[in-house]
Amino acid sequence: MKLLANFLCVCLISALVHADHHEDHSSDLPDRCEGLEMDAAVVNEDGVPYFFKGHFLFKGFDGKAEMSNETFAELDDDHKVGHVDAAFRMHNEDSPDEHDRMFFFLDHKVYSYYDHKLESGYPKDISEVFPGIPDHLESAVQCPHPDCDEDSVIFFKGHDIYHYHVKSKAVDKKEFKTMPNCTSAFHYMGHFYCFHGHMFSKFDPKTGEVDGKYPKEAIDYFMKCSKFGDNSDNLDRERCSRVHLDAITSDDAGDIYAFRGNFFLNTHYDNHTMTAETIGHAFKELHNDVDAVFSYHSHLYMIKDDQVYAYKVSNPHTLAEGFPKPIKEELGLEGPIDAAFVCEDHHIAHLIKGEHMFDVELNDTPRVATNERTVGLFKKVDAAMCGPKGVKVVVGNHYYQFDSIALLVGAKAIPEQHRVAMDLFGCDH
Repeated sequence: MKLLANFLCVCLISALVHADHHEDHSSDLPDRCEGLEMDAAVVNEDGVPYFFKGHFLFKGFDGKAEMSNETFAELDDDHKVGHVDAAFRMHNEDSPDEHDRMFFFLDHKVYSYYDHKLESGYPKDISEVFPGIPDHLESAVQCPHPDCDEDSVIFFKGHDIYHYHVKSKAVDKKEFKTMPNCTSAFHYMGHFYCFHGHMFSKFDPKTGEVDGKYPKEAIDYFMKCSKFGDNSDNLDRERCSRVHLDAITSDDAGDIYAFRGNFFLNTHYDNHTMTAETIGHAFKELHNDVDAVFSYHSHLYMIKDDQVYAYKVSNPHTLAEGFPKPIKEELGLEGPIDAAFVCEDHHIAHLIKGEHMFDVELNDTPRVATNERTVGLFKKVDAAMCGPKGVKVVVGNHYYQFDSIALLVGAKAIPEQHRVAMDLFGCDH
């Protein structure tokens, strides 16, 4: 009897310890739409992004959080780790034993997973697997060739940047002066992103140079969160935001199409109403931000990075056959493009790139960018559109009206400043 009692006591203690170890966090599930600062980000072998926050994991760009140990059990089972410090997926096609492994860094340990299973012998000390790389990292991201000169991993700890060469295991310590401290880093769709707080910046992995349009709100680009629905207060909040527009245009009917972050605002000329939705919902093939847009022949030509997407203006918007196409092939100019517009009754697309504007005759085949001119009033244009009253040039949360393209190019002084939210979208503040 005494033996049975002792056995039951041991079982009870074991159960209590196990229950404590797997503390129920389900009631504390974080909401990705509240603008969270993520601890780590990585793309799995199927191209699905994983975002880690504390004990939790977000899969993809929408959906609820789940416990990270449901997918990667050993991360929490062995050491009660509160969060993942850094993560990346290895690119090393010359080494099948390493290629496509997901590495997770927790304090001084590293875990290697393949097909969501912890590999034999792990976890190991970081110094054993990645000699020259410090403990307690803040973020990491893979940099395959040719994005880097050779297959590499970039590690971040404070202001220190470590380029780890996969084949030789050599480490180059660098300083990216223009970059903020990255709390997590991410390689997705050919681009490199540094997350810092609720913001993110796109950067060059070789130099650390940050695109001038950044930083931006991460929630607007990497989380498909509906701000609208039937809540007019939320619609007004986005409509009246002071964050600059990424692109804007108007069609033959007078409707205005404006793009900001992950959201698309459509002002309807006939009934003076506005609708809003995510870019990914309105234009399925686009994930988030748009660099420039112009309308021509009942199509919206949307420029993103080095590609052009042509959508027929309809409900729903449908991508034209053969698109996307490279900017160079479709418009005769290398990207990136900051702004674009076509004026009524003309067939010329005006493309603004930095302080220069180019003309593209849309009736020509092939199309060629010609008539380069300087737009000296602004170092950086965020968006532009043409209408019956001339050209509106958007810089920050203001726009400037020019009666003609000639006046835009030849102006010596900046004209009257207008607020985008108040004077274009009818907000009262």
